[in-house]
Amino acid sequence: MQTPTRRRRIRNAGIVGISALALLGAACSSDSETSTSDAPTTMAPTTDAPMTEEPMSDESMSDESAMMLEPTGDGCAAVPTDGEGSFGGMADDPAATAASNNPALSTLVAAVTEADLVDTLNGEGPFTIFAPANSAFEAIPAADLDAVLADTELLTSILTYHVVAGEKMSSADLIEAGTVTTVNGADLTITEVDGTLTVNDTPTVCMDVPTANATVHIISGVLMPS
Repeated sequence: MQTPTRRRRIRNAGIVGISALALLGAACSSDSETSTSDAPTTMAPTTDAPMTEEPMSDESMSDESAMMLEPTGDGCAAVPTDGEGSFGGMADDPAATAASNNPALSTLVAAVTEADLVDTLNGEGPFTIFAPANSAFEAIPAADLDAVLADTELLTSILTYHVVAGEKMSSADLIEAGTVTTVNGADLTITEVDGTLTVNDTPTVCMDVPTANATVHIISGVLMPS
């Protein structure tokens, strides 16, 4: 039979053992947390995969397509082969500036200046422009041409009949469309005759000329709205 003193000793030893186990558990837990927190951070491996490029906007694609156009037509020979008035030089400038650098379009530039449309045609655009060559104006009797140049309202109506806003349309685009609406508000009929773009039955002499804000098609006549 155990004495009271012996029972107290056993009970005290149990308490001490339980306390020791608790302290040991706490220490192990602390060590584990310390080991985890002190462990070096592992960086995700860096891949050499190329970055995905953002898709081109419609406007950028339109600009790139315009720059890839190849001017064609018998009248292209009248365009300078180098300098600001060449096809390469015109591609860098907006429409009115590009035309002003091209001696084959000097009469048109004078008309555009008279109608105060230079800033408009140098605007953001984009435009499709049917530009009468100098020979187209020379076919108009001098008195009639002078009368048109003196009538700003009539001159503006005629010039805006040569401009389509909102698109840089190539000759292929125009032929596919068949009809386009001009800034004047009236429509133009587009056809193809023996590989040549015609506008209201007026042939182009040099089509698909790119400028910074427009595609220009040089035509053999002056288009007159009805």
